[in-house]
Amino acid sequence: MGDINREPDTIELAEPPRFAFGERVICRSTVRNDGTFAGKDVGYVLVKKGDVGYVRSIGTFLQQYFIYSVEWVERGYQVGMRAKELCTLDDLPPEVLEKFADRLEILNQIGKGDNVVVKSAEEMAGDAAEA
Repeated sequence: MGDINREPDTIELAEPPRFAFGERVICRSTVRNDGTFAGKDVGYVLVKKGDVGYVRSIGTFLQQYFIYSVEWVERGYQVGMRAKELCTLDDLPPEVLEKFADRLEILNQIGKGDNVVVKSAEEMAGDAAEA
């Protein structure tokens, strides 16, 4: 375990956890098994960028970081994630909500069991032109 990347200036535990139990989150990047996920080969893609999951528990690592156990429903398992690997879908800041105001309903449905397809700006413009 000599290859653990520590950020000596970062002590996440000095602040409250960034995410809450049950919070809907989206993965910011592809996450591969580093050998700590039993039953999958090292390098196996555990979570893909854009996958939606729910925070099930919050632990700590190295007395420095929060580790969020996220249930990835479509994958059928939980993976321990750092805050920098996740983005909330339930508690977005006002500036983000303003930016996506025209797609807020779609954004609110992502990961809630409906097969919502997010349309590109071009597709949305085409739909508006047809109406």
